[in-house]
Amino acid sequence: MGKMIVNCLPLTDAEKQKFRDAIAGTNTKQEFVGISAQRGMMGWKASVPDELRATATAVIGNIPPTDCVQYPQLDWLQTWSAGVDPYLKPGVLNDHVQVTNATGAYGQSVAEHLFAMMWSLMKNIPMYARQQSEARWHDLGTALTPVGATVLIIGTGDIGSHFATLCKAVGAHTIGVRRKATQPANGIDDMHGFDELDSLLPTADVVAMAVPASPDTTHLIDGRRLMLMKSTAVLLNAGRGSAIDPIALARALSEDQLHGAGLDVTEPEPLPADSPLWHEPHCLITPHVAGGNHLASTEQRIIAIALDNVRRYAHDEPLANRRR
Repeated sequence: MGKMIVNCLPLTDAEKQKFRDAIAGTNTKQEFVGISAQRGMMGWKASVPDELRATATAVIGNIPPTDCVQYPQLDWLQTWSAGVDPYLKPGVLNDHVQVTNATGAYGQSVAEHLFAMMWSLMKNIPMYARQQSEARWHDLGTALTPVGATVLIIGTGDIGSHFATLCKAVGAHTIGVRRKATQPANGIDDMHGFDELDSLLPTADVVAMAVPASPDTTHLIDGRRLMLMKSTAVLLNAGRGSAIDPIALARALSEDQLHGAGLDVTEPEPLPADSPLWHEPHCLITPHVAGGNHLASTEQRIIAIALDNVRRYAHDEPLANRRR
């Protein structure tokens, strides 16, 4: 039996031709079911016709995890997201199914979101916005600046590296933390390992997190480590919500242990309505949208990653960005 790729990307006619060219001369077929009108929209939706599910050996797109059981021939899933956690849960996909993602596409978009959060919190903008809704004219006092600041970036992949580059452009000193401390990253002045985190936190004016979900990163920032941070520090998270203990963070903010926190990801998601973080004036929350508002360059990169893997798949070559 030949390979059958169901492509859910919202492609132009010219882009579809590139995908056809990628499988030319191979025993691979490809069906395009994406909706081009979704380009530029916040969230793409993958919809595969019922008649294709039984024969698809590969799908490009974030199909609902609960539908995966309807793809008995599936041996490869390419997501247009960087996160693939829902597909790695036991029972969602057969063990032999390869899962690849779009890591490398979202760095600029998410980094810009983190950068906007950082500067807004430094200048007390969220609190001034609250005052505006109350028609209050009140000086909130000292503001902070990234000029000369030490920015500690935990997780120096695509997102962390882009964020570091933005920070350096406005005069900050950047320190990176990654598993392989000997591996450099663009935008990072000094690189360290996770074993040095406790000694680095007290030096940081900004702590930005862009780590994946794993047992090692769950509540990486907990109550003890929050106490190690400066009371003037800004904490940011656009990786996985599980990396920060939300109860400990709410307590730290309420007791003025931090200047502020910017969260695009939370534990859990959506953040429950009764979470005290919603009402904390020093906390800026966005609903996991940092990478969802696709820049044109982000969309192009998502498509380029998928195109490369389609060529690899059709020619029996190892897939890139493999997560399983």
